[in-house]
Amino acid sequence: MFVVLCKSLLPRNFESGGTIVRRSFIITTTILALAASTSARADDLKVALIYGKTGPLEAYAKQTETGLQMGFEYATKGTMTLDGRKIVVITKDDQGKPDLSKAALAEAYQDDKADIAIGTTSSAAALAILPVAEENKKILIVEPAVADQITGEKWNRYIFRTARNSSQDAISNAVAIGKQGVTVATLAQDYAFGRDGVAAFKEALAKTGATLAAEEYAPTSTTDFTAVGQRLFDALKDKPGRKVIWVIWAGAGNPLAKLQDMDPKRYGIELSTGGNILPALAAYKGLPGMEGATYYFYDIPKNPVNDWLVAEHQKRFNAPPDFFTAGGFAAAMSVVAAVTKAKSTDTEKLISAMEGLEFDTPKGKMVFRKEDHQALQSMYHFKVKVDPNVAWAVLEPVRELKIEDMDVPVKNKR
Repeated sequence: MFVVLCKSLLPRNFESGGTIVRRSFIITTTILALAASTSARADDLKVALIYGKTGPLEAYAKQTETGLQMGFEYATKGTMTLDGRKIVVITKDDQGKPDLSKAALAEAYQDDKADIAIGTTSSAAALAILPVAEENKKILIVEPAVADQITGEKWNRYIFRTARNSSQDAISNAVAIGKQGVTVATLAQDYAFGRDGVAAFKEALAKTGATLAAEEYAPTSTTDFTAVGQRLFDALKDKPGRKVIWVIWAGAGNPLAKLQDMDPKRYGIELSTGGNILPALAAYKGLPGMEGATYYFYDIPKNPVNDWLVAEHQKRFNAPPDFFTAGGFAAAMSVVAAVTKAKSTDTEKLISAMEGLEFDTPKGKMVFRKEDHQALQSMYHFKVKVDPNVAWAVLEPVRELKIEDMDVPVKNKR
């Protein structure tokens, strides 16, 4: 029997919210009776995954890979075939570096003859590879990078994105905390992800009646937030009404915990941020009652796709699926839906099929908007609840922010 050959989807010891998961992920579904082979054949449907498997965002990347494999398994009912072709996932580690990412995607299209590519983890790397898709006239599905520029000013017609964008993050978080009489200051990383996020947040916040008092940006390597925290406190402490510091941060550093250690409550200042991966949510346990908005939390969406993902992930890893697991899963389902509709992997036929395409995901329905190929999707307003029996903070749903509840701007000037 043919065995799907895939790279190990988790490091030897992956700690997620206190649960150690051994390197044991195996796709156990019986596939077709084929001659065993470790190399892709010319008629295989080749999907390249460009991701930062090593580097500062490796936890995100590995979740994406896990979700992608499980998504293909679910969407193909375990056959791992599509349109009569075996799906082969070709993985390429770009370490989160733009130059390596460009080389990896070019190699995938030109040498590996990838039909479709998915990636990458870092927004800076994703921005670098957008022209590579255009030069090769091949589809790139961006997952999980979120910078608005990807489907904004740097976009081209070969780019689709299942990941949420900074505007979707920002609008949902602004709605969660923004009201008349609220004053907000922001802290973000000083690169495309952070700056795009704050720009979109400011635009959305203005519509809620809240006031923005200050913006602070810090290098991604920052670990000491004393100075920046004091500047944020100074900007807010004398303001009337509700005062909130909204943080947008990816990877290491943990600014929320550092700011909390500085005791913002003495000035009546609250902290707020969006959702995150489960290990990061462990830090949220020190912030009971904190409100924000999230892209995904395993216990919030109620639909058959998410039910399957949660149950199967728990069975295989003894842990629930995480933030970017859902994203990788969605990317796989978009590929299956697109190829099924196009009945081809020809680029022009795929573009025609994917513009306006609706497809199921663990978050429910997503739609590729025709104007910029951004996947419109639900987001979730949450409040932090602390359960002593759970290693991470529980994100209790306040309300689902549906596609029609968010006016996500088109920024590509198409």
